[in-house]
Amino acid sequence: MPKPLHPLRIGNFRAYWLSRFAGTLGISAQAIILGWQVYGIARQTMDIRHAAFLLGMMGAAQFVPLFLLTPVVGLIADSVDRRWIVRCTTALLTVVAAMLGILTRMDLLGLPALFGAAVFVGVARAFSGPAYSALAPNLVPRESLPTAIAISSIAWQVGTIAGPSIGGLLYAIHPDFAYATISVLLAVALATMFAIGPVPQPPTQADRKPLARILDGFSYVRRNRLVLATITLDLFAVLLAGATSLLPIYARDILHVGAGGLGILAAGMGMGAATTAIWFSFRPMARDVGVKMLVAVIVFGVAILTFGLSTWLPLSLAALIVAGGADMVSVYVRSSLIQLHTPDSMRGRVSAVSQLTISASNELGEAESGLMASLLGPVGAVVFGGVSAIAITIAWARLFPELRLARTFDPPDMPDRSTAMETV
Repeated sequence: MPKPLHPLRIGNFRAYWLSRFAGTLGISAQAIILGWQVYGIARQTMDIRHAAFLLGMMGAAQFVPLFLLTPVVGLIADSVDRRWIVRCTTALLTVVAAMLGILTRMDLLGLPALFGAAVFVGVARAFSGPAYSALAPNLVPRESLPTAIAISSIAWQVGTIAGPSIGGLLYAIHPDFAYATISVLLAVALATMFAIGPVPQPPTQADRKPLARILDGFSYVRRNRLVLATITLDLFAVLLAGATSLLPIYARDILHVGAGGLGILAAGMGMGAATTAIWFSFRPMARDVGVKMLVAVIVFGVAILTFGLSTWLPLSLAALIVAGGADMVSVYVRSSLIQLHTPDSMRGRVSAVSQLTISASNELGEAESGLMASLLGPVGAVVFGGVSAIAITIAWARLFPELRLARTFDPPDMPDRSTAMETV
């Protein structure tokens, strides 16, 4: 069998990759600045536990609009040109970044503005997430999709690595410089999205009512137990074991490393994830994908547990790097299974369901971390999360034998392509 075409040899995918990279770089730089600003303002009048709770509420502010819009955005991603959805949402994110920069410069930035910005970011991500995910398979041949997912993840992970460090450094130089750079990066993401030429559109389903089409996505996930297992495992593991929202607390009050150390910690998981994604771009996973995902989530839980107990920056950073690498294995397996097991006509709606669970595990996980930190303290909250992730994985291995027995990414009715792919 001939070797699959490398995705970066396709012009539309190159533009897609650059758009995702620039956008992720800008958003992750902005996120670390927003967290630092919220925590800094809160600590002026609150103790550490109340400030931690407020910091966690930033995640809830992004999750609520995404939760409310999920039933609609998946249908839109399957009905409207996906390129235009991403273009419009990227434009909104660019405006939000510019407004935050103006308010910061005028010394008018307060908690209401920061939480309002979080809501707008949540709205933009609600629409762009399913469209972005569903667009990638339209840009490459099916046999190139696992490699495309890995390369696309590199864009996201490298942006996650560099973004917090760049954001912290630029903010230390001057807040105006930081927000101006973020706005430019988002503008680049918008321009490169316009560079993507026409792509195939899924067939319309005019004979079905919109509500029935919306429910199709949830029904498909419920019926496909392998897809359901991967989505829900990631949901509960990261929901309980997410520690990124508490990084400002660790940097300021536990490790005592300040804003510079915060940037280092924030880049830790991205460093591990990007390294793993680069590996997969050259050596795509082919065999025993389900078992590898289960092992990876257990490693993730152990790494988060180690981070929670550490009071030494090098060990904390190493734990986050390992956690990021393990999480990338889970992301790679989940994304590949969802995209390859889902018909193109339903990818937007299934991706919307997947995004809802991802956002629940990330943004709602931030709220959960803030709440648990207010009850148990930040160290207790992170330790609880790491132990919970390990327990959830063991339970899922028994509840969903389909995941444990999944050998390749191919659906049951597809030929086994593992012999044509390199194993890891």
